[in-house]
Amino acid sequence: MSSKFSTGLFAAALPFAAAAAPESFTIDAYHSFPYFDTVHLGTSVIRGRFEKISGKLVLDTAAKTGTIELTVPTATLSTGDNDKGSRPRSRDEHLRSPDFFNVAEFPTMSYKGTATKWHGDAPATVEGQLTLLGVTKPLTLTVERWKCGPDPRTQGKRYFCGGNATGAFNRSDFGMKFIVGPVSDEVKLWISVEAFRD
Repeated sequence: MSSKFSTGLFAAALPFAAAAAPESFTIDAYHSFPYFDTVHLGTSVIRGRFEKISGKLVLDTAAKTGTIELTVPTATLSTGDNDKGSRPRSRDEHLRSPDFFNVAEFPTMSYKGTATKWHGDAPATVEGQLTLLGVTKPLTLTVERWKCGPDPRTQGKRYFCGGNATGAFNRSDFGMKFIVGPVSDEVKLWISVEAFRD
């Protein structure tokens, strides 16, 4: 094959490579969790997580585009304090009350974002909107440890991607203003995500 002919074939293939179809992924609910922490009375850090999450990813590594949609049932919140003992209620019960997440009125929170920066084939920054307590505000996430490949648990029969994303927001921006000060306004957020290609 002549070098001119092979060069021509390569050039002709470039538009097709750049136009690779986006791939859709479904969140693996068994290995994906949002975690959060706040500072309590200016001293200790209280950490918690939500036990369930669902959602979809769409990734196009050739075009360097991607989107994510996540839904979290707020009643699945847990900080490890479910036993009220001699108190009127446990910490988790209080966090589910109207003082904080008000899970009866707002049973879900959600996040929708777009990958705006990439590091090679990995999304690096996601800019999106967090909806909490019926209020929607911008939230930017930084993506770390992103990796895609055959799932070794299925001998490579399934393909998956996963990593971590971090961000922070002020809870008062969403109307969660109970004891802001004694309990920090800023909430730090970690989202651990694994997702299988559809």
